[in-house]
Amino acid sequence: MSASAAPVHALQVLPAQYRTLPEPPSADIARGELGDLNVEAPHAMVGYSRAKFPHWAAQFGECDTREVVLQRDGQDVVQDDKCRAVQGTWYSEYDGKTLTAAGQADIDHMVPLAAAWRGGADLWDTPKRKAFANDLVHSQLLAVSAASNRSKGDQTPDLWKPPLRSYWCTYSRAWIDVKHVYELNITAPEKAALNEMLDTCDI
Repeated sequence: MSASAAPVHALQVLPAQYRTLPEPPSADIARGELGDLNVEAPHAMVGYSRAKFPHWAAQFGECDTREVVLQRDGQDVVQDDKCRAVQGTWYSEYDGKTLTAAGQADIDHMVPLAAAWRGGADLWDTPKRKAFANDLVHSQLLAVSAASNRSKGDQTPDLWKPPLRSYWCTYSRAWIDVKHVYELNITAPEKAALNEMLDTCDI
């Protein structure tokens, strides 16, 4: 190791509740949750800022939300003394790419922050927005390729779907469940797209 290289430490042990990617409900449950969601026109973006959703909050020790997800979703992850992933590989579920450096990965918010705002998060207080942006309990956060995350942006499923059709079932179940947990609205085109994606669960 060169003198300038960051020291590498043993992997910090994640608390049990953070060790696996949360599995979204079954397709049958997701269909029921989808039926419960309020269908409404999107709220205006007036006043929106990512800063209103404080994200990558401290979780434990030196680990913030991003580093927890990188460790959880990666293979053979090694961290430095600040809990930053310095080695490992990650499989991007959206496009099937294998990532060999943490810098190639983005942590995607399944329901993007701006999409949540349009779905009713504009009416929330800051603590609720922070909880949403750092939610490790539900299927809200996923390490994916930076390219796929940036292609998605803040688009809802009627405007963007994962390039890998094989992931549509999981994606729709996760999206619906997050919206259901947080009682966010959906639009009519979004609901139609989610139904189409749920249909792939039966194939």
